[in-house]
Amino acid sequence: MIKIRDLQYLDAIDQHKHFGRAAEACCVSQPTLSGQIMKLEEQLGLQLIERHRRNVMLTPAGEQLVIEARNVLRAAEQFQDSAKALLDPFAGDLHVGLIPTLAPYLLPHIMDDLNTNLPNIKFYLYENKTQTLLEELNNGKLDLLILPWLEDMQNVERYDLFSEPLILTTPKSHPLAKRTKVKLEHLNNQTILTLEDGHCLRDQAMGFCFSAGAKEDHSFKATSLETLRHMVASNMGITMLPKLATITEGAGKNLAYLPFSKPEPSRQISLVIRPNYSRMKCVRAIVSSIRESTNDLLT
Repeated sequence: MIKIRDLQYLDAIDQHKHFGRAAEACCVSQPTLSGQIMKLEEQLGLQLIERHRRNVMLTPAGEQLVIEARNVLRAAEQFQDSAKALLDPFAGDLHVGLIPTLAPYLLPHIMDDLNTNLPNIKFYLYENKTQTLLEELNNGKLDLLILPWLEDMQNVERYDLFSEPLILTTPKSHPLAKRTKVKLEHLNNQTILTLEDGHCLRDQAMGFCFSAGAKEDHSFKATSLETLRHMVASNMGITMLPKLATITEGAGKNLAYLPFSKPEPSRQISLVIRPNYSRMKCVRAIVSSIRESTNDLLT
């Protein structure tokens, strides 16, 4: 009989490509992990691991079976979560993923209410780019994501939380800074500072900018919204920021935040889960809490 523990060892070896690091991740000794993998190979009659002096890698058979192993581990975890939910649907650990252009600006507005409304939930928060978060949601490492909805997201269930406007951000000395509102057409022939590739906000913002006739500044790409903010404050150009990033403490130094006239560019912030996720009572409570916390924030 194949044991869950052995599948965890195989998964850890694939992730770490090293017996010592895999053993450490599994909280066992290296000889224990190595010995169990050898027993698994004997039981299956297959070589799963290529053993080298400094590292290890999966054989083609191992690469196929580690995918099945993760499916089993995910099913086992869901089984355990379902059992916990029967005891108390509003208790236990919850692993939440957010993107870097949202997490630092949204979390201060929602976590107090979430902790008050769900006092028996232990929230673990993770920040990463969209594609990585989706992969970790799919493989069971994360329970839910809070991020901008993209049309190409597949095999997930979505609960809309709020629509976040995008705000034109300029130095106070810029000609557009004198306006109370701007139109997308004001971006025609403007050069826009952007985030680096891999941030979904970059693609969303530049889609609006390109349609208005703006150009991208190819001489610089920021790694974060704070870098963009400092570049604009230093008179290096203009950009578009999500509204939550414009209402944080200390966000206005030498900057003008200019809302757009309707139809204003925006991004839809959603909570995303795997299909058939077991803890739906908890999900619905989280959605309700976040909607209430942000109800007056973006008006």
